[in-house]
This record gives sequence, structure tokens and C-alpha cells, in this order.
Amino acid sequence: MSTAKRDTYTPETLLSVAVQVFIERGYDGTSMEHLSRAAGISKSSIYHHVAGKEELLRRAVSRALDGLFGILDEEHARVGSAAGRLEYVVRRMVEVLMAELPYVTLLLRVRGNTGTERWALERRREFDHRVAALLKDAAAEGDVRADVEVRLATRLVFGMINSIVEWYRPDTPDGRDGRDGTGEREVVDAVARLVFGGLRKAS
Repeated sequence: MSTAKRDTYTPETLLSVAVQVFIERGYDGTSMEHLSRAAGISKSSIYHHVAGKEELLRRAVSRALDGLFGILDEEHARVGSAAGRLEYVVRRMVEVLMAELPYVTLLLRVRGNTGTERWALERRREFDHRVAALLKDAAAEGDVRADVEVRLATRLVFGMINSIVEWYRPDTPDGRDGRDGTGEREVVDAVARLVFGGLRKAS
């Protein structure tokens, strides 16, 4: 991993570097020495800003969780039919995932071995349940098919969205991944078409 330049060091760049190291080595496999080398600063400089690597983990997963929960507070997620709100939430989930790609990737990889990881997993479950409730409401309103069990449908939707972290790489300035020309808007639209093409009841 490339080392950050000391003269560009900020708490934000430290967090960004830490996230990349956590993703590459795994949180359990990352030491403060690894973080120090990757950030290009001493361990004492890191400790000046954070209590340790678990605080960096909490800041990182909080950024991802705040982005996801923030969706549920947006007007279009709160007003209108359940199916309309659900489609809005699904689209915004994809947008947040791509905008906060490293942070969401790390969130999806926590395993529950520390207090922070267990907290993050519980928050993820809470978010999942709120999206599942929207799907259940949409089925009750007759706008989505009722022949697919809600929990299964929710898992499949999340599985599709979460898989984006495994292949989406916004390596070019226009947001395209530099390989197949897929940009953010194309991904959002494709997910929405696939999800709701299968979920909505035939008219």
C-alpha cells in the first residue's frame, strides 16, 4: 500500500488510510504499526487524535451507517406509497454505497469480534428491518407481489446491492470504472429495473 505524505496528513486522511488498510489486511490483522507505516506518521501522532484502531473503525463504520440511515429521513423515503418510498430508498442505497464505497465495504466486512463491530452489526440489522418493513407495507398495499416471502426478498435485494462493493471501481474522473464504461447512474438504474421488475405486481 502506498504511504501518505506527511505534509498532507490530516485526521480525515488518516481515517481514509486506515479504512484501506482494514479492507486489505482485515481489521483483526491490522496493527497500529501497519497504520503508522501506511499513513506515514508515527504511532504517537495517531494516538494524539484517536484512542486506537477501534476508534478509527467506529468512525469509519459510523460514516457508512450515517449515510444509510440518513436516507430514511429524506422526504421521498417518508412520503407517498410504500412501493414508491421503497424504490427511492433502494436507489439511494446504491448511490450512498458508491459515494462511500470504502466505508460501506468495511461495514459489510465486520464480523462482530469487538464491541464496535457488534454495535455496527446491530445497526445494520436495524436498517435492514426498516427496509423490510417498507417492502412488507408495499405488499400489503398490493403494489408488489405477495408470492415471495418478505424476508427472502429483502435478503435478495440487499445481496444484489451489497455485491456492488466487490466489482465497482470508480477509477476515472467521470465516475466510470475504466473497464466496461459503467457509471453511477447506469448502476442505480439497472438495480432499480432488476429489483422492481421482479417485485412489482403485473398490471
